[in-house]
Amino acid sequence: MQIALALYPSFTMLDIIGPFQVLADVPGYDVVFVAAQAGPVVDHTGRAGLVATKSFADLPAPDVVVVPGGLNDTELQADLIEWLRSVHPTTTWTTSVCTGAIYLAAAGILDGVDATTHWARKRALEQLGGHYVIDRVVERGKVITAAGVSRGIDMALVLLARMNGPELAQMIQLAIEYDPQPPFDAGSPAKAPAALVDLVQQMIGEGPTLPVTSTTGGAR
Repeated sequence: MQIALALYPSFTMLDIIGPFQVLADVPGYDVVFVAAQAGPVVDHTGRAGLVATKSFADLPAPDVVVVPGGLNDTELQADLIEWLRSVHPTTTWTTSVCTGAIYLAAAGILDGVDATTHWARKRALEQLGGHYVIDRVVERGKVITAAGVSRGIDMALVLLARMNGPELAQMIQLAIEYDPQPPFDAGSPAKAPAALVDLVQQMIGEGPTLPVTSTTGGAR
């Protein structure tokens, strides 16, 4: 079972590390970081990164794809969109975390499909053809989308349960001691003070604009 964890410039670290932690130690899973080109990819903070051991061209038919979001997503990366269009028809599961759903939508995977993403990207998702749903994790056929950042752990546990059954998923949840008890009840716009919602929306911005850009060749 080959699981491709997609990277691109300015991805958000926790979006992809959460699923990696859930899936990486499962026997029989080949979990691979992949990007337009093999090598280091820097996250949205500019202070951390991960190494892609394979390029998109190296993985023409992964069984599972996980696409993280990114904070500095004013432009989408064409290389990733093109790869998603190419591999999605033969994947067993195509998944996203946070604004990674915007990439699925841009690739045409979410046309008319219920999906979730970070709450601040609802409009961008729907402009690209998806139907925004306020849920932590949304399953529609072989497509699984998760809302913002930390919910990638939830998505990966759901994915693991679908692939190997709920018992293994529960074992992994226990092993990583995933038992959320946040110190503040402000993890969604429905719960947080309105002033904070407005402030965070301003910080995050309105989302991507087209045309998308290529990591190997400029605008398209």
